[in-house]
Amino acid sequence: MSAEKTKISIVNYTNTLPFKWALKRSKLINQIDLQEDIPIICAQKLKYGQVDLALVPVALLPELDTYFIESDFCIGANGKVDSVKLYSGVPLEEIRTVTLDYQSKTSITLTKILFKFFWKTEVTFLDAKPGFENGVEGSNAIVVIGDRTFNMNGNFAYEFDLAEEWKKLCGLPFVFAAWVSVEKLSSEFLMNFNSALKYGVENILEAVNENYANENLTKNETINYLTRRIDFKLDSSKKEALYLFLEYIKRL
Repeated sequence: MSAEKTKISIVNYTNTLPFKWALKRSKLINQIDLQEDIPIICAQKLKYGQVDLALVPVALLPELDTYFIESDFCIGANGKVDSVKLYSGVPLEEIRTVTLDYQSKTSITLTKILFKFFWKTEVTFLDAKPGFENGVEGSNAIVVIGDRTFNMNGNFAYEFDLAEEWKKLCGLPFVFAAWVSVEKLSSEFLMNFNSALKYGVENILEAVNENYANENLTKNETINYLTRRIDFKLDSSKKEALYLFLEYIKRL
């Protein structure tokens, strides 16, 4: 009888392309069940024990009784990220309501932190409904994340890159999602898993060339996004930023 596969939930955005490409060609491919989901579903699957390992929005961490950050890699940014945006037709001080994207809790939480502690503007937050991307009107702004932003950027009077605004607030990079488990995985599996992710991050050009299929970005724009906007390494400065973000969550 073959060993049960390790169930993994990964975000199905362009920003995870190097991870997916490397995992699918790694020695782990026959040992894993790789499931592609939007961030909030990744989080739910991990929280309710449907997967063993997930790339989850880090705002989920306070909801877990125990958790382990299992990788040296993440989805992060050191400044502008281009795919987590606040769009508005009026200046910040004139915004009264903000419709929040339903796909990622981290971006929702980051928006609330920025309004309260950095922009110091009181607004009412609204849950997104289908078609909310067309809701920039009057004093209502919207937060949109992921690949949908690529054909929205540059179309609004005011656009705020939330990773860039975070760096203005505290001078640190930002971690949107980390590889998390609720039960510690084997050291051998994690060594091979980290090795695969490292290979993907170090071979982005090859990954894009083999897997390019993006209606919203050209191949060169995809490479630029993955090499100049997304920062994959969970280094000491990102860990510091993550801990600070979790402290801000307690103050909301």
